[in-house]
Amino acid sequence: MKALQYRTIGAPPEVVTVPDPEPGPGQVLLKVTAAGVCHSDIAVMGWPAEGFPYELPLTLGHEGVGTVAALGAGVTGLAEGDAVAVYGPWGCGTCAKCAEGKENYCLRADELGIRPPGLGRPGSMAEYLLIDDPRHLVPLDGLDPVAAVPLTDAGLTPYHAIKRSLPKLVPGSTAVVIGTGGLGHVAIQLLRALTSARVVALDVSEEKLRLAREVGAHEAVLSDAKAADAVREITGGLGAEAVFDFVGVAPTVRTAGAVAAVEGDVTLVGIGGGSLPVGFGMLPFEVSVNAPYWGSRSELIEVLNLARSGAVSVHTETYSLDDAPLAYERLHEGKVNGRAVILPHG
Repeated sequence: MKALQYRTIGAPPEVVTVPDPEPGPGQVLLKVTAAGVCHSDIAVMGWPAEGFPYELPLTLGHEGVGTVAALGAGVTGLAEGDAVAVYGPWGCGTCAKCAEGKENYCLRADELGIRPPGLGRPGSMAEYLLIDDPRHLVPLDGLDPVAAVPLTDAGLTPYHAIKRSLPKLVPGSTAVVIGTGGLGHVAIQLLRALTSARVVALDVSEEKLRLAREVGAHEAVLSDAKAADAVREITGGLGAEAVFDFVGVAPTVRTAGAVAAVEGDVTLVGIGGGSLPVGFGMLPFEVSVNAPYWGSRSELIEVLNLARSGAVSVHTETYSLDDAPLAYERLHEGKVNGRAVILPHG
């Protein structure tokens, strides 16, 4: 089968031919219908050789949907042809966090060497994907594969981040979304669907700010040195009850801290390497700073239900598997508006 692999440190990914996987006992083989392109992949391909955590070559892709192609011995509850989404942050399935469905916070994943597809084990940028356990599959139940695949990360991750702050996003409150690309433009929709908060979007791109307005942002502000002052003005000097930074570089993290209100939440979702000092006098009183990771299995089900209701949708542009390297180039250059999706069989 064809697969998109990161094969050499510092080199671009390549489309190669690899053996077709076969499901063992308890496993499920998917025919991949769509795979999402994420900034996290670019971050992985930017890591230096020293301390690189994964074995190469690595088939990319941690957002995936497909149809069941074959079932390993002992698998029940699924049938060939079933359309499913892949829950990505796999865990051991037995620790206290996994028992809650929070496999994103599995307590034994590192110890046992458990990695998500595309982030340590073969991912969805291939014609077929091997799933370790049927519990990591959620029925699509009528959702379009291209529309659904980004929801497994670009939908699930902001949903998980926003749920924590829902008690603070009451009528009259403000939520700030920094970075309105793949995850951010979904976060705006989630905030509009789940809260009555005023949503203020920040981005360096006028094109992405237009998208932010289209999907529901009440205000769209250019993310520059004046952004914090602009948000303070919008909020009457009080700041925002919840700030979600989907970029995570030093300048955006500073902005996030600068626009937080007293008792506000600052949630750093982006993995740009920025950090926010926390200490008395460094931030408004009782500001909480949080760095979440992905989301739970039950939250993925909730996100897909929101999509079925029409409350959230992802702006996508599609590419063939042969053109997947181009999709990563465009993403790296900031030219993807929304989410790029690879169609391995299209």
